[in-house]
Amino acid sequence: MSQHSSRMGAAGFTRILSMVAVAAVDVAGVLLVIPDQEKKYVTASFPRTVSLYEGSDVRILGVPVGAVESVTPSGTDVTVKMWYDAKYKVPADAEAVIITPAIVGDRFVQLTPVYEGGPEMADGAELSTDSTSTPLELDEIYQSIDDLTVALGPEGANEEGALTRLLDTTARNFAGQGEQFNQTIEDLGKLTGTLDNNKEELFGTARQMERFVSALAENDQTVRDFNESLAGAADVLEGEREDLAASLRNLGIAMQQVSSFVRENRDALGENIDGLNRVTKVLVKQRAALDEVLNTAPLALNNLFLTYNPSTGTLDTRSNQGETPHQVEADPAGFLCSVVSPNDPSGQACKTIKQAFGGAARAGALADGEATRKQVPVEHVDKSLAGLVEVD
Repeated sequence: MSQHSSRMGAAGFTRILSMVAVAAVDVAGVLLVIPDQEKKYVTASFPRTVSLYEGSDVRILGVPVGAVESVTPSGTDVTVKMWYDAKYKVPADAEAVIITPAIVGDRFVQLTPVYEGGPEMADGAELSTDSTSTPLELDEIYQSIDDLTVALGPEGANEEGALTRLLDTTARNFAGQGEQFNQTIEDLGKLTGTLDNNKEELFGTARQMERFVSALAENDQTVRDFNESLAGAADVLEGEREDLAASLRNLGIAMQQVSSFVRENRDALGENIDGLNRVTKVLVKQRAALDEVLNTAPLALNNLFLTYNPSTGTLDTRSNQGETPHQVEADPAGFLCSVVSPNDPSGQACKTIKQAFGGAARAGALADGEATRKQVPVEHVDKSLAGLVEVD
């Protein structure tokens, strides 16, 4: 009975171990499958992969996100297969760059630039050598320095001592100019600082220049037509060069004469300008009267034209002959004096006429009669013509 129980217990334990082993295998399979689903693979071709090995990091912004899975030489290139965590987004046009963190040590692959939106890189993407970059190797730097020294050495640019003469001349030119050279460097530093502080304005100017150039490019035919017109004008000026030169000479002579005239007549010109200023002010003040004159002057001129008699060369007007008898009756002496006065400059005839018509008594009566007449107001005459003419 005890042996049977022992066999039953061993069989149960074996069954449990088998179930645990099967579960472990299933879990391992799931764990192997799930990570593959959470990875994205990229295959990149590099011209060389110095110090890059299987297991090297794949980073984004310096943060490890994956690893290099294989490094395989392929003709003149090296094919690197790598993966990164699928939760990180990489732009579809990203590049793979090998970064050297130190002179000695392993390198890593950086995926750049960082994702900021747009299409994402697909799983299994392939990058050609145009989309990859490698660092400059130390031996290449040494080789470049050696090539430079050979090019500047006695077998190169300094074969005839040209470089030596250049260094000697430079040394003589800068001798004693250390302070000025230092000041120049400081000013250059201030300039770069100013440019850095105003980089937005500088870039804005560059953008405006780019827009201007783009506008010229869009209107290329118009610009060409303008250039052709300008060239035609230049050709015309070239053909008229002598006449243009003569005109400029005459203009120079005229300007000299005008300058001399102004200098010699400065006082008179000043007075004229002052007078013109007064005239202008009067015209401004009398603009209403000027407006009235401009409105009535055409009618007055038309009436004057109608009164002119071309056959006799006179201005025909109404003589008021009906007033003559009344004038003779009221003042016969005055009437006769008005008739003879044009031919009697001395006035003697007029005196004789007045004596003949009653002497002083008659003259007094006439004066009294004139005093009793209605006084006709006489309009004041502006001798200055509204200020246009100075009156003493």
